Amino acid sequence: MIIFGRSISGGLGGLCGRHGIRLVHACLFSSRVGGSKVCASAAEAIAGVHFKDGMTFHAGGFGLCGIPESLIKALQQTGVKNLTCVSNECGVDDFGLGILLKSKQLKRVICSYVGDHAEFEREFFNGELEVEFVPQGTLAERIRSAGAGVPAFFTQTGYGTLIHHGGAPVKFKPGGGAVQISSRPKESREINGVGYIMEYALPGDVALLKGYKADPAGNVIFKKTAQNFNTPMGKACKKTIVEVDEIVPLGSIDPDQVHLPGVYVDKVFVCQDEKRVEKLRVHTPDMDKPHKTTVRERIIRRAAKEFKDGMYVNLGIGIPVLACNFVPEGVNVVLHGENGIMGAGPYPEPGQEDPDLINAGKETITAVPGASCFASDESFAIIRGHHLDITMLGAFQVSRFGDMANWMIPGKRIKGMGGAM
Repeated sequence: MIIFGRSISGGLGGLCGRHGIRLVHACLFSSRVGGSKVCASAAEAIAGVHFKDGMTFHAGGFGLCGIPESLIKALQQTGVKNLTCVSNECGVDDFGLGILLKSKQLKRVICSYVGDHAEFEREFFNGELEVEFVPQGTLAERIRSAGAGVPAFFTQTGYGTLIHHGGAPVKFKPGGGAVQISSRPKESREINGVGYIMEYALPGDVALLKGYKADPAGNVIFKKTAQNFNTPMGKACKKTIVEVDEIVPLGSIDPDQVHLPGVYVDKVFVCQDEKRVEKLRVHTPDMDKPHKTTVRERIIRRAAKEFKDGMYVNLGIGIPVLACNFVPEGVNVVLHGENGIMGAGPYPEPGQEDPDLINAGKETITAVPGASCFASDESFAIIRGHHLDITMLGAFQVSRFGDMANWMIPGKRIKGMGGAM
């Protein structure tokens, strides 16, 4: 053991001699950040972490918001195969992680949701791809735990379902049909009279992230809802690469504003690829005109009557996200999106849309005054910690007892549970 001190007493010196402890008498000292972590390109950054066949990598993003598009393209060009990808979902057919699916470089995907991805669904059902579906909040916490050195944790999420008991399809036999690999049962425990299941941390070899600003020391700021899974993933892997919109001089970022400290980051570079919007929604004059009420609208109008003034409300994908348009007059509620926003606002005016600001349905939105944005692990801690008043979810089917089926129709469709479970 080495102890640094400004003064050393005789008694301490004797103690150290007996126990093999070295003392270093020191005055004031200073520290400074080391060398630059800036790379010239995605290809250079990828080459620097030495990707190999069979590695596990994490890819940030929610839908197409905050995805590391340049790094994914550079990874595809390396030709490495049999990769395990950890991501909330897999983008779309021709963009983001979808290009790695088409090039057959992914062996296994650990995610919460298929999304609108025909190729992903085809490969899974045809027995070409292993897919482990994880509830989105559990996925975020497994990633966060890996970065925090916590090997496992207990959660109520999934207790009593296929997530708990096992048997969910992970891989179908070639050509589809029969299941070749099923999920395994999870250890469970009752704590204070409540059932929990144990989930393991989810570390990776390399994290590929999308940021807003970085400095040469690797300190990173994310923008609005593009923070999502990027922040916890940057802490969960052995190596982390971040593509950003801008690299600023050292000292330009206020230490209080750093989302991901440079200690977690190995490489940063400026990305100039497009930021594609998955579902562009803007406010139009027609929205304010009287119109024939649809079945969907009648459902959500009735649901919105459950809002009470001052409530914090989570809105799931599908019909629930429409609720912001039907909040009763005189009632003020704060709308939460699982992708990391508290204070979600209406659709933007044409030309004002921001690809870094979306709702849980991946639609462009605005943020109301007083809104806040945060990472996915924080978002689900808000939910899991019972800090919200109401959540509104979509489902395939609901029983009269309140049992809900919303992510799998056995033998026909598996979309993933997303954040709803």
